[in-house]
Amino acid sequence: MGTRAVCLGFPRIGRNRELKRALEAHWAGRSPAGALAQTAAALRRDAWRTMHAAGLDRVPCNDFSFYDHVLDTALLLGAVPTRYRAGTEPLAPYFAMARGHQSDGGPDLPALEMTKWFDTNYHYLVPELDAGQTFRLDATKILAEIDEAQALGIDASPVVLGPVTFLRLAKAAGGHPGEGTLHLLPALVPVYAELLALLASRGVAWVQLDEPALVLDLDATWRRKAGQALARLAAGVRPRVVLATYFGDLGEQLPIALAAGFDAVHLDLVTAPEQLDAALDVLPPATALSLGVVDGRNVWRTDLDRAHAVVHRVVRRLGAARVEVAPSCSLLHVPMDLDLEPGLDAQLSTWLAFAVQKLDEVRALADAATTPAPVSAAFEAARAALAARRASDRTHDPAVRRRLASVDETMLARAEPFLARAKRHETRFRLPLLPTTTIGSFPQTSAVRAARADWRAGRLDDDGYREHLRTETRRCVERQESLGLDVLVHGEFERPDMVEYFGERLAGFAHTRHGWVQSYGSRCVKPPILWGDVSRPAPMTVEWSTYAQRLTALPLKGMLTGPVTILQWSFVRDDQARSTTCRQIALALRDEVADLEAAGLAMIQIDEPALREGLPLRRADWPAYLRWAVDAFRLATAGAHPDTQIHTHMCYAEFGDVLEAIAAMDADVISIETSRSAMALLDDFARFRYPNAVGPGVYDIHSPRVPTTHDVEVLLDRALRVVPSERLWVNPDCGLKTRAWPEVEAALARMVEAARRVRSRIVTERVRAGLKRAPARRDRA
Repeated sequence: MGTRAVCLGFPRIGRNRELKRALEAHWAGRSPAGALAQTAAALRRDAWRTMHAAGLDRVPCNDFSFYDHVLDTALLLGAVPTRYRAGTEPLAPYFAMARGHQSDGGPDLPALEMTKWFDTNYHYLVPELDAGQTFRLDATKILAEIDEAQALGIDASPVVLGPVTFLRLAKAAGGHPGEGTLHLLPALVPVYAELLALLASRGVAWVQLDEPALVLDLDATWRRKAGQALARLAAGVRPRVVLATYFGDLGEQLPIALAAGFDAVHLDLVTAPEQLDAALDVLPPATALSLGVVDGRNVWRTDLDRAHAVVHRVVRRLGAARVEVAPSCSLLHVPMDLDLEPGLDAQLSTWLAFAVQKLDEVRALADAATTPAPVSAAFEAARAALAARRASDRTHDPAVRRRLASVDETMLARAEPFLARAKRHETRFRLPLLPTTTIGSFPQTSAVRAARADWRAGRLDDDGYREHLRTETRRCVERQESLGLDVLVHGEFERPDMVEYFGERLAGFAHTRHGWVQSYGSRCVKPPILWGDVSRPAPMTVEWSTYAQRLTALPLKGMLTGPVTILQWSFVRDDQARSTTCRQIALALRDEVADLEAAGLAMIQIDEPALREGLPLRRADWPAYLRWAVDAFRLATAGAHPDTQIHTHMCYAEFGDVLEAIAAMDADVISIETSRSAMALLDDFARFRYPNAVGPGVYDIHSPRVPTTHDVEVLLDRALRVVPSERLWVNPDCGLKTRAWPEVEAALARMVEAARRVRSRIVTERVRAGLKRAPARRDRA
């Protein structure tokens, strides 16, 4: 047997986002569940046939999901909270957990908490487990997909999220992910054993058991119990199993993974190449290694010679039959097919590989595994492309590099401390207690999207498109004023995406037409490709921010995306340090802040939702990352005048353990997602005593559920136990781009009303206590 070519997972949204359209049609009531199922089946068939045609020796199944594979695992294990179990439609409980549910006369169900999948921009639904949680196997989905693949003549290998990772990502009710769940492992393992035995009885040859949690910092108890659980599964009746780890170095968990007794172990050798030698030294004689040498998270063509040197060395040591070649992780995180991008720069295209092309790279490496010096066409093409990229002068801008070299510590600090700035802002803006605002974007309706598509296709000229944007912006400002919001935004109707928009206006970026990747559910993003030095040829946001500000006497925030988020949500060049690229972006944003300020914008929001996402998975690596990430934000913002109020926004990650770094960013106001966790994050704010102003999200915008006024009041009361009223803002937990206007207006009206009620109560209590409010504040109640 030769070296096997395998894939850990494939994009599931379709070549043209068919899954997104099918889901949204079903949610809107325009399409029945049967039609959604047909679309899903077609997408699975296309994925399997694509991988089979590429010559893979192991094709994955069960990596497809209607919304999220962690949520799928909860259903597989019977871990569905009782409140979601009602309903006759099979998918109703599933989508209620994902999106919430609200109907006249029916239950009012918030969605499960959502957060980042390790250090990626994919979001997973956090399983919610009771202290006495029981588990029950429901293998319907897995078995159905196995049957579908076999009907096509493909013996697919199910991908299953492992028990250790499932519990590490889950949470006990009211807690944080990974807390209060480990004691459930003994109850969970028998269900996994039952699943493996069932798959063996169905003739399944291979199962991929994903345990990426093994690359995290695990304490001795987690390590011991994880090792016991995996060894128990390996010893039972089962198919052959590859234990898949990715996103980092196994470190102290390497012996656990290798000694468990499975047939193969997958290592991510793109993120952590240093772990290979340690693995080879202790690899059991019957265990194979799956070598993740093709980057599953970025779009650059693989250096096949470098990857081949690794594969060939391992083959010489272990023999071809004990080696597999694979991407570093699932290809979920990259676009589908480079062939869908004929308009991309011709030279840049030769430097890239999307999911389909990465399959070809895997196959080429497996075919050449025993050959000392490969001479195939695939290797020759890779050599030529990489040589051209290294020799190109297009990636280097001397002016950018000179400016970056001139940055010093004086450029990283605001001219005055927060308390001094806060006094200026109170006098300048005269805002009421608990000022209300939004995060930035408003609904991108079908009309907005159609106008953008017509403009890009040439069916609508520049003047017509600009008039459409002016109309949408004016209506948005008017709606915000009528709702009674205290601080407005312009709505961002000109922006298809909060990162793509800036990438289109910064030098050093390229853009695709079909390079979509899934962020969560039906939400897809199209990350720009950051291939060269970054600079700002012209102002990017001044026109629309100043237009909107002229429409209102209320303060309006200029809206920017922060340097770390632009970095994290792009496909970033791999030929220089990420910190260097981030500082280049920060300098470009510093110029934009200066132009917004000069144009009269008194509030500027620089969003950094990806700050926590970029945090290394191992705590020992945190200080270095946080140092350059925080410095990049400060480099972008510190040039602002003390009179200018700087906001930032963060969402859908666990921020409690980096609050010190967030405080060091020194934003005047931070808005942060807390609604799905019922303000649990504020416990961390209380412990840390966060010094600046905070706007904890008071309702979940990723759900169509409209909160009641009482819902918002309850959350505000919880927030006031932690944050002084003078430093508390009121806002949704994220942008409103994906929502419809009726639910947005209803939710914001209730949010404003709740803020007014709580504000009035505070004022009344102060009057009774004989206290006076600061006279600089105005009151719109």
